[in-house]
Amino acid sequence: MANSMNELIQQDMECEGLLECMHGLKELDKKCFRALTASAEPLTVDEVADRVERERSTAYRSIQRLLQTGFIQKEQVNYDQGGYYHVYRPTDPEQIADDMQRMLNDWYAKMGTLIQEFRDKYPETEQSEQPIPAEN
Repeated sequence: MANSMNELIQQDMECEGLLECMHGLKELDKKCFRALTASAEPLTVDEVADRVERERSTAYRSIQRLLQTGFIQKEQVNYDQGGYYHVYRPTDPEQIADDMQRMLNDWYAKMGTLIQEFRDKYPETEQSEQPIPAEN
């Protein structure tokens, strides 16, 4: 991630870069998300782990991060004889994009407030209003 706003703006960002910057997703999280979006059916954690070639516990942590960001949804599947297990599916991409747009709008509003606070704290001085004498 960039150290300054200037660096962030200058980066050549792709969609995955956007997901990483806005949500702090790691490379494995993105692989798990891609595995879920590539599947026609919802997947269990074990199925995701197999597809990304990682241990179940490692895949589970990525699944939890994806759930927290709202990128995927959890569904409960009940066994006929009792008990249940969970499967995961991707959230509708339009909903994800709408959520990111809301985050961006909130960030933009917050930055606007901070910029105004900066202007109020450091008002234009008399010195900056006077013309600078030309050098001969």
